Amino acid sequence: MILRTPDEAFVGIPDYPFEARWHDWDGHRIHFVDEGSGPPVVLFHGEPTWSFLYRKVIPVLVDRGYRAIAPDYVGFGKSDKPTDPDWYTYDNHVATMASLLDHLDVTNATAVVQDWGGPIGLRLATEMSHRFDRLTIMNTGVSTGRSKVSEGFMAWRTFVENTPDLPIGFIMGRSAVTEWPAEVFAAYEAPFPDASYKVGAHRFPLIVPIAEDHTGANEMQAVADALTTWDKPTQVLFSTEDPIFNTRVGERFVERIPGATALELIENAGHFLQEDQGEVVAGRIADFLDRTT
Repeated sequence: MILRTPDEAFVGIPDYPFEARWHDWDGHRIHFVDEGSGPPVVLFHGEPTWSFLYRKVIPVLVDRGYRAIAPDYVGFGKSDKPTDPDWYTYDNHVATMASLLDHLDVTNATAVVQDWGGPIGLRLATEMSHRFDRLTIMNTGVSTGRSKVSEGFMAWRTFVENTPDLPIGFIMGRSAVTEWPAEVFAAYEAPFPDASYKVGAHRFPLIVPIAEDHTGANEMQAVADALTTWDKPTQVLFSTEDPIFNTRVGERFVERIPGATALELIENAGHFLQEDQGEVVAGRIADFLDRTT
């Protein structure tokens, strides 16, 4: 079964005036934002967020002369939500986003990735390098199963395993460093009217490979290997108060990617730095694009 969040659930979403656009993949309707013109910037979200996370970033990019494309993965935001847990695989998420990129025929693009946007967006950028010229990597990792997973992530994974009906607002609030208005929490809860819509959100933490023989580990290892030869301009932008992806993770990206220069830090921000310090993040990304485009 495929569920579709009713349109009325999104009425009153704050600071999100963007026109809804749609792409069909194998009977699944995928929602995306596509604003502005100029070199495209594809904004890949993570768990359990959606394109709303980039609402502070999109206008800045557009004002600076870029085209901002922000999709919602299947299972998230305004996109369709299959109820079969087995649908939610790394390969399926990559395939849906690859289809969208082909549909839009983006070239000379920048992939902006955070959280699960890292494994998805970095795989797309390295496998479709003819479409991507730059990377911005924020608070993410590529889990190959070959190294120890952080205690913070394992605690999060255990929580998800024991919580079938994920409390989305609570999860987002636990990550907040600044004060978020009530309507922002409501916006993150809006795509999920009840637990039946949350299958994708529930599955994401459980499909992170934490051992070499887990599904997806080989594919993520291929991404990690490809990044060691990525010599195109790369920005690594991490917040200072993320217990899961700390600044040392960012430093390792800089060390391993030839195109990366130095780690940039966002102060007073946690895991969702686009929410805690959205305007600052937007400005840093736009500055990076201006000096490398």
